[in-house]
Amino acid sequence: MNFKTGEIFAIDKPYGITSFKALAHVRYVLSHTLGHRVKIGHAGTLDPLATGVLILCTGKCTKQIETLQAHTKEYEATLQLGATTPSYDMEHEVNETFATAHITEDAIREALPQFVGDIQQTPPTFSACKIDGKRAYSMRREGQDVVLKPKNIHIDSIEITRFDPDTMQLDLRIVCGKGTYIRALARDLGRALGSGAYLTQLRRTRVGEYDIDKCIVYDHFQEWLDNQEIETSNETVTV
Repeated sequence: MNFKTGEIFAIDKPYGITSFKALAHVRYVLSHTLGHRVKIGHAGTLDPLATGVLILCTGKCTKQIETLQAHTKEYEATLQLGATTPSYDMEHEVNETFATAHITEDAIREALPQFVGDIQQTPPTFSACKIDGKRAYSMRREGQDVVLKPKNIHIDSIEITRFDPDTMQLDLRIVCGKGTYIRALARDLGRALGSGAYLTQLRRTRVGEYDIDKCIVYDHFQEWLDNQEIETSNETVTV
């Protein structure tokens, strides 16, 4: 492998850290091991509370980031029906509860098709979207009102993998394109059901050809790197 010339690989981002922090850790390990700073970027941000496939590009391969971001993505999501939070995930406490007695699996199946295909989706206000150069989440945390415009997105499919009518927890498998917010999908599905919903768990299991089963475990990145043959401009070295 030649990280200076350019490599593309994927890690399994753990829960509770930003994509930038995950990237910074990998950059540190690479730079420390190779003895020089490595140019590196990631293709497609994951929220801190989400886990899964995070593609990293080094060297000249960073030019492919935009192309990689456009690849189809697959997610496994758990939704809690009957309540909402300001961010539509577990970053914030529940701020509103709703009736759920009328919600059945059949009702969910009837509601889902409206979210498949080419649709418009309004991003969550707690998001990295920019308004006049400022991040929406920063404005919300400062107590400012935030209004975001709907964006055109594409969702290939949504599959129910589990529904528990006692706890009102719903598991979905979603295949979608660039720019899709699964938190916003939870919000909109809750509204379509005449209730509310937010994410309790989100895992990205695939980006294009990069599958979660082939990702490097974040905490074992140094161990993985130690087992690679690293190329320099003049030689190949086993670290």
